[in-house]
Amino acid sequence: MIAPGLGMAVLAIWLGLLLGRDGFWLARERDDRDLPPSLQRWPDVTAVVPARDEADVIARSIGSLIAQDYPGRFRILLVDDSSSDGTGAIVCSLGSEKVEVLTGQPLPHGWTGKLWALHQGIAHAGPAPVWLWLTDADIAHAPDTLRTLVARGEAKGQERALSLVSLMARLRCDTLAERMLVPAFVFFFQMLYPFGRVNRPGGLGAAAGGCMLVRRTVLEQAGGIGAIRGALIDDCTLGALLKRQGPVWLGLTDRSVSIRPYRDFASVAAMISRSAYAQLRYSPWLLAATLAGMMLVYAAPPLLTLFGQGLARWAGLAAWLAMALSFQPMLRFYCRSPLWGAALPVIAAFYAGCTLLSAWQQSRGRGGMWKGRAQAGAGS
Repeated sequence: MIAPGLGMAVLAIWLGLLLGRDGFWLARERDDRDLPPSLQRWPDVTAVVPARDEADVIARSIGSLIAQDYPGRFRILLVDDSSSDGTGAIVCSLGSEKVEVLTGQPLPHGWTGKLWALHQGIAHAGPAPVWLWLTDADIAHAPDTLRTLVARGEAKGQERALSLVSLMARLRCDTLAERMLVPAFVFFFQMLYPFGRVNRPGGLGAAAGGCMLVRRTVLEQAGGIGAIRGALIDDCTLGALLKRQGPVWLGLTDRSVSIRPYRDFASVAAMISRSAYAQLRYSPWLLAATLAGMMLVYAAPPLLTLFGQGLARWAGLAAWLAMALSFQPMLRFYCRSPLWGAALPVIAAFYAGCTLLSAWQQSRGRGGMWKGRAQAGAGS
């Protein structure tokens, strides 16, 4: 019979995910664990913040950078990317000597907006900083964030100096849409890029774009931001680029938090669909395979549980339980009810729909839409 074989196959997949992929679901890689000792000398750091129409969040995010208790020399460059809402003026009104506002130049062909802004900021920073702190305009940081990042990047006893230290910022999880979908966003990210594998020499290269501390000389050796100028998923592309130059470290954090709200399901869908099809390299074949895989992995267990018989039903139930179990550490990290684990098939269906939406938007020339710009395929 097909159904029992299907049930056993799905159960085997979930057991493999639980026992393999470097324990991605355990969420063990966190910036408050295995903290390195303080440094005697603190290297120069420059933060580069790309911003486009961020008037509602920019004062808090830049204010958190100004408040850093970093013992070394630290400056902040905000690159105002053609904002129409006074973003740059708000930052100037903060009146900090640490902050400089750059007016971004027009976006050239072949670049995404964020990477072009970063390129300009890094060029303006010059050769002085040892580290470049690339952080988004909608991220607020605890005062000790930079000190902790640099201490990890400069830690003694490492086989090789780190080229990148990145934190997955804690996303907002207040509205119904956020409570349902945000923990799963990080869960799926970790499934694709297991942090343990990223942090292991010779493993995957990845990063989280909200908070990336990059060694300037390593970035130059890799060809600079221009080497990934058209990348829509710029953080993981940069992480892979820098991993070829040296080890990287990626972990979860409570020190850096996203302050951009996703008030409804439509806003979350827009966030997901902006880059989902790019993750599949704009391939309809990979899209079809991904959707089929999601049906098998997430939809089959509850369907077998509800409509199967005998061995098929029990295997489907066991797979569903394994799925719910794998989601628990992330739900605890976000202080959400463990019952959301049973809803993971429904949540996955939403993400599958967003992936289809992403492909449809790309077909209409609106892929990667952000603040009025369609950026998908910018490098083509």
